[in-house]
Amino acid sequence: MTKLSSDQPLIHPGVQLENSSCGAWVELGEQSVILNSRFDDYAYCGRLCDIANSHIGKFANIASMCRIGPTDHPMDHASLHHFLYRSSYYWEGEADDAEFFARRSSRRTVIGVDTWLGHGVIVKPDVTIGTGAVIASGAIVTKDVPPYMIMAGVPAVPIRARFTPNVAERMLALAWWEWDHTRLQAALTDFRQLKAEAFLEKYSG
Repeated sequence: MTKLSSDQPLIHPGVQLENSSCGAWVELGEQSVILNSRFDDYAYCGRLCDIANSHIGKFANIASMCRIGPTDHPMDHASLHHFLYRSSYYWEGEADDAEFFARRSSRRTVIGVDTWLGHGVIVKPDVTIGTGAVIASGAIVTKDVPPYMIMAGVPAVPIRARFTPNVAERMLALAWWEWDHTRLQAALTDFRQLKAEAFLEKYSG
């Protein structure tokens, strides 16, 4: 029997899932907090992740303790403190600042298809990580990342491309991540054994 399911996500103990949705074959690690986000098919996160206002693409690989789309504070006001927008926590009869929360939730972070985020990565709001990119453990990503780029550091900077431009373009054109579950299984041996170039030769010519 398979561990994961096309019918419902595998949600480990202690996960907080709020205003969020999950596709098929999704796994959410223990004690993770997922707010106002979408996990597409086959995406997963490890333990203790904090993910807000984000779109997690197909086959995204998110290691433990990552922070994606961290929320912000009102830096242009007299105070940074959340009494400004969580006012009901402090005073009877005061409403929370709905406009502030709407602005915060509109700042979407996008984690692309078949990406790999190492342990403890932080990805800021309004950032898009391109297809196939790799983010090294502990990196803080503050700007968009091109497809198939390896990034590291604080703030994250490019280290090298995973593939040559030609191979990257052909992989994007092949878009194997759009294959159905049966076709993925049929190609499993080739996914395991063939390097990217050989895989492309077999499946895209």
